[in-house]
Amino acid sequence: MVDEQQTIRIGIAEGAILTGPGTITTTGLGSCIGLVLFDVIDHVAGMVHVMLPESPSPSPALPQKYADTGIRWLYENVLEAGANRARLKAKYAGGSQMFRGLQTEALRIGDRNIAAVAEHLSQLHIPIVNFDVGGSVGRTIRFELPSRALHIRTARGEERSI
Repeated sequence: MVDEQQTIRIGIAEGAILTGPGTITTTGLGSCIGLVLFDVIDHVAGMVHVMLPESPSPSPALPQKYADTGIRWLYENVLEAGANRARLKAKYAGGSQMFRGLQTEALRIGDRNIAAVAEHLSQLHIPIVNFDVGGSVGRTIRFELPSRALHIRTARGEERSI
């Protein structure tokens, strides 16, 4: 018997849910954050590619684009897919400062995304297992089930898993 493995790729301002063995991948994480919520026992996980910290409206056309609405979207969808609320954990990466030397608050999107993700996870009482954020280099991430490993590759070619 051959196990079917799902391979899901999400783009900027997108999200997806993975149930069973497989991977979810996103590329182009500069100031953006790739956030994964996963059940530590069941094979249910989801990822969003967050671009900005706050939505301009409570119901945007692309809720995954924003930390506030994207995390809520991800939370609701992993629970709907069968995750247990008490066993949810988070891993994330990204939030680079891509415009080095520019110190205006409006351009410090990476720092603002990092803070917004941490705040919204705290409000939902979801423990953060690990993260890889900041710096000035882009990232690609791949989350695997059943291992629950988040593999990170930087634009410089460095690789690590958390």
